[in-house]
Parts: sequence; structure tokens; C-alpha cells
Amino acid sequence: MNLSNIGSGHNKRGCIVSQIETSALAEVPAVKSQADSGLARNSMSGAHLVFTVLAALAPLTLVVAVAPLHFLTGGPAVPGAFILAGCIMGMFAVGFSAMTRHVKNAGAFYAVITRGLGREVGAGAAMLAMIAYNALQISTYGAFGVFAAEMSARLLHVSLPWWSFAVAALIAVGYFGYRGIETSARVLMVVLTAEILILLLLCGSIIFQGGAGEAPFGIFSPATILRPENGGMFALVIGAFMGFESTAIFSEEARGGSSTVRKATFISVGFIALFYAAVTFIIVMAYGADNIQSAAQADPVNLVINLFQRYTNPVTVEIMNVLLLGSAFAALLALHNICNRYLFVLGREGLLPRGLARTSGETRAPWVAGTVQSLLAITVIAMVVLLGVDPYLGLLLWGSALGLVGIIVLWTVCSVAISVFLARQPGAKSTFETLIAPGVAFLGLATVVVVVLSDLSLLTGATGMVNIILVGVGALSIVGGVASAVMLKRRDRQAYDRLGQNRGDVV
Repeated sequence: MNLSNIGSGHNKRGCIVSQIETSALAEVPAVKSQADSGLARNSMSGAHLVFTVLAALAPLTLVVAVAPLHFLTGGPAVPGAFILAGCIMGMFAVGFSAMTRHVKNAGAFYAVITRGLGREVGAGAAMLAMIAYNALQISTYGAFGVFAAEMSARLLHVSLPWWSFAVAALIAVGYFGYRGIETSARVLMVVLTAEILILLLLCGSIIFQGGAGEAPFGIFSPATILRPENGGMFALVIGAFMGFESTAIFSEEARGGSSTVRKATFISVGFIALFYAAVTFIIVMAYGADNIQSAAQADPVNLVINLFQRYTNPVTVEIMNVLLLGSAFAALLALHNICNRYLFVLGREGLLPRGLARTSGETRAPWVAGTVQSLLAITVIAMVVLLGVDPYLGLLLWGSALGLVGIIVLWTVCSVAISVFLARQPGAKSTFETLIAPGVAFLGLATVVVVVLSDLSLLTGATGMVNIILVGVGALSIVGGVASAVMLKRRDRQAYDRLGQNRGDVV
């Protein structure tokens, strides 16, 4: 996921990702079989996990539609910022992966925070995660619809409203989601591979033709990266890692258990940091370190598209345009599966209606949660159409901002929960895993939260009431989660006591 042209009110091209778990457990004290959780055990390999995470981040969309804003705010510092952000998220991943040795639950953030900071805090985090991921997923329909309508009119000479394409995508996403996580993973692997290949083709062409001159390795110096005015850029760059923690969401379905999840987490973080740093470095190489920021200011919409036109051929440009649409669809599907599992968990735990925890007997997919997520999405799309809200400047930017802020807040709280939980475990402990890595991650992420909340218009492109409402929705979701846990404690103490517990063996 990932924010597309955030804060750029004039840009209506591109797309974003940028970028949320059957029941009958209230009376069961332990969970040991597939029938207990209902999810398809051992259905995801490590490769499936990695491809699902990276597909949610939509690499082609980020590079074509989001990177121009990074360069607009940070100029040549962007490649180095990805390395620094990767170090921060790597520190987070150290503690997060250490937690997976003790925690196996499709609730991911919810389970970790519950085990570290208590059931009420965990329930609030679960509800915020559910809202954040749904905001990301649903907002991406705005980008998909706008881009698909533009492409249809240009290539097929068929003009249809954006929402018709969004609804068509919603139906397809719902179908693949129902067919199960393995089917979804196969689709995501194909699309993601194509995205990466066409970006590598562009990079290879720029290197072969020499770009604007020598490779500007000096841009990786701390003096370039750590300029005070680069704070806004870091807030956006950190969004490129959004969703990597979803490896833990599929922990109940991963072959090899938590060891597979840990490997997939580190691979995902490493790939995001190094791949985007390399690609953005080559973009700087194409324009020149002294010219990249002015080029982004002059034409952010076509900053990367111009490179495809200059360094490749017209056929490649059209393939890139088609793959942009595929990139958005892959993000929609990956985020749909993430949303489903959060809804599934909230139903299974009794924090939301338990019917959400029903799974298909054929595919073991959480079909009730999937149906609810699709109905929520189509309801929001209908409201956007009826109220005349712009699908790009409204639905896309506002939903993406809510999702990004929510997830960064969850990362920050999760860093504290990791340290608290690991410190309580008996036996010898690694100070690095328990204190140093989570502490470094907390400081970095807390700084980003402050930067983002101090100027939310950077993400929304709006001021005043819109930003207040978005912050209010996030705050209310937390309050609602806490209240749900309190009511569950009064209604069913045994179910309350099992909140956030393991749903399978940890490995």
C-alpha cells in the first residue's frame, strides 16, 4: 500500500495503494485443530507470504504515482531515506519476529498488543487495524476506477463512469477472496512479477543509456538525507512499508508455522528498502541529483512516465499503463484478504458478531467476513457517488491518509508491547530483541507520527473538517474496541480471558 500523489490536488492520474477472523470458541479452552479456527492450515508457502505482502504495496503504482511526491518533498534524498526507513522497520521486524515465537494468531497487531499491553488496549488496536486496512482497501477502488475509466476511453473509446469499473473490480476481488488464500496468492504472484520486471526493464534501459551522467552516490550522505526539511518526505517514505507486518496475519495458514512468518517478514522489509532505494536512485541518475526536485515540481504526474517514454518504446509504455491497473487490482485483492482476517478474528474473539468467523467448508476462506467487507466497500462507493465526492481527491486521498496514520500508530504501540511482553518471558533474553531494537523502532515511528499529525494535510490534500473527521474516526474505533472488550468481560469472562491467545502451535 502506499499513498499516491498525496497532497497533490491537481493530480488525477495514477493510483494508490499505497498501501482487515469460526466462532464457537467461547466455550473451548484450547485450540488445536483446523476445525477450531476454520482457516486453511498449511496453505501458504513462504513465497506466497512474501508475494502477498509485496502485492499489497503495489510496487509499480508506488514508483510511478507516489515516488514523484517523495522527490517533490525530498529531492535527491529519497533513495537514502528508503535505506534509513528500512533500518527503522528492520528494527521493528526484529522484535515483531521475536514475538512470533510466542504468538500465533491471525490478528497480528491485535494479538501482539494484547499479549504485551492488555486485552482492552489490544481490542482497541484490533478495531483501529480493521478500520485502517479497510480504509486503505476501499480507497484504492477510487484510484482503480479513475485509472480504468481513463484507459477505457483512451484505448477502447468506451466512456463509462469510474464507479462501474470499481464495482467490477470489487466483484472480481470478492470472487478470488472466496476461492481461498492460495488462489489469491497465485494471482498476486503473476501480477507482482510483471510489475517488478517492467521496473527492472526501465532501470536497465537508463543504466545502459547512461542517464544524465555519473551515478550520484553522494546523495546517500547523512548531510543529504537528514536535512530538517525532509521530515515530510520520511512520513511518506515510511508508508512504502505499510502492510509488511501482514505476514503475521497469515500465520495460522502458513506452512512451516512461525518460522516461515519470520523469514517472510525479514525478506519483505529487506526487499522494500533495497528495491525502492535502487529504483529511486536510478530515477535520480536519469534526471541528475541537482535537477530531480525541480523536475518533480514541474511535472509530478509524468515524472516517471516521461522516463518510460524516453528510455523505452511505445509498446513498453502501454504495457506499463496496463500493469498499473493490474498493480491496483493486486493491491485490492491483497488488502481484501487482510481485511477479512481482521474481521474474522474480531468475530472469533467475540469483539464483533461471531458470525464473521464462519469459513467456507470448501476453501476455508472467511466468506462471511469477505462478504461484509465487500458490502462495506460498495456502500462507501455508493455514498461517494451520491455525495459527489471526487474518487481521487476525496475517496483515495482521505481513505489512504486514515489507513496510513492508523497503521503507523499501531506500529508505534506495537513496539512498546513487544518490549513489555518479551521482558516478561522467563529464561535468558536477548537485550537487542527485547529492548534495543523495539526502542529504536519506537523512537523512529513516534517521530513520524508527530510529523504526520502536525500536518495531516500533507496526506489528505485537505484542511479543517476533513482532517478532524479522519482523526475522529480513528479515535472512535479505538474507543469502540476498548468498550467491546469491557462488555465482553461482563458478558463472557472465559471468552475475555482468551483474547489474543494462540490459535495453533508456534514454531
